[in-house]
Amino acid sequence: MDTILKCGKLFDSANGTVLKHMLVTVSGKTVKAIASCPDALWNAAEDALLAGLELPADTAVLDLSDKFVMPGLIDAHVHLASDGLQHPYEASRSLLGDFVVRALEQANNNLMAGFTTVRDCGSRGFVNVSVRDAIAQGKFPGSRILACGSGISTTGGHGDDHFSPYLSNSIGIGACDGAAAARKGARYNIKFGADFIKVMATGGVMSPGTTVGAQQLTPDELETICEIARMYGVHTAAHAHGTEGIKAAARAGITSIEHGMMLDDEAIEIFLEKGTYHTPTIIAAERIITCGPQMGLQGWMIDKAKQVYERHEWGVREGLRLGVKHSFGTDAGTPSNFHGKQGYEFELMTRFGFTPVQTLVAATKTNSELLRISDKLGSIEAGKLADIVAFDRDPLEDITVMKDCTFVMKEGKVYKQA
Repeated sequence: MDTILKCGKLFDSANGTVLKHMLVTVSGKTVKAIASCPDALWNAAEDALLAGLELPADTAVLDLSDKFVMPGLIDAHVHLASDGLQHPYEASRSLLGDFVVRALEQANNNLMAGFTTVRDCGSRGFVNVSVRDAIAQGKFPGSRILACGSGISTTGGHGDDHFSPYLSNSIGIGACDGAAAARKGARYNIKFGADFIKVMATGGVMSPGTTVGAQQLTPDELETICEIARMYGVHTAAHAHGTEGIKAAARAGITSIEHGMMLDDEAIEIFLEKGTYHTPTIIAAERIITCGPQMGLQGWMIDKAKQVYERHEWGVREGLRLGVKHSFGTDAGTPSNFHGKQGYEFELMTRFGFTPVQTLVAATKTNSELLRISDKLGSIEAGKLADIVAFDRDPLEDITVMKDCTFVMKEGKVYKQA
């Protein structure tokens, strides 16, 4: 049985425009057709609408005539095994099963917020891969997941465990120093099901002992990882705050720079030359600065967040002006950055110079291209998967509505309808 979605406003992510009084036909998991509704039938009763369209009487009609309808949102940077809260000593006390349960819960929170697809940028013990598969098999509700396994870090770098030298950690790939170790780390992640490769190119805000702006992976290590990714046909992402690390990662061919908060003119030029995507994740640092003191975060973490945040707006605005490809990602799971609440990033992006249309395109069409799934997702078109969400108000008029999704369909199945 087919389903007709009666859409008052329908966002065309391919063109950045809004279509009015549209009918979207969903058959099974995919979109079957899209057409404008004849004016004479727009206010007709359901049976009269079906008769006027010469459709079978058992065709279901979902009335979204008072809503803003758009493709399912894509968050290109989350951490499902983290929940935005502080968990002292978690790394040494939690079991992998604890992280699995949490990741399943957060994947469902993301789905209910309209993010039908997420890219998990790192977890312990391939939790993101296991949760991805469980959701794909229909065992649990949740966002569709692209998973990287574990991020590739260096000894003492962002993403290393920072345990006492008398403790060991047998989970994950461990630190990778040198091109040979980086090559093995990339292949190890792919061996166990990674969809892409994530690397830690610079220090981080949340890692003790790392200088947030310091480059951590050498050019030969980065180039080796990119070579393996090309061989296996997967894309790459680099955590990178510091300017030199950003430029080294982009020169090596990394697909997307995550955070990228300390850009300069040369870095932007390299982005444009290489076609590098920039995922700003503005919300991650903003939440640490705003909520960190109340949460009891360490002072060094808040200070590092301030250090990178003060440079961020210039780089984003200059990249927008020159035509850098910006993707939408939030780093959901970092302190006070909760899964299902990351729609606040849309508002922050507009504060940094994005138009509302640009934010919606980033979270749909652009992200589908970054993740190499544009043949299936990113726009509402015949033949693509029926990932469709809706909001009660028009975000082009009030971007804050993106924090309150009221309708969620994933692969033709309705998960939320307010």
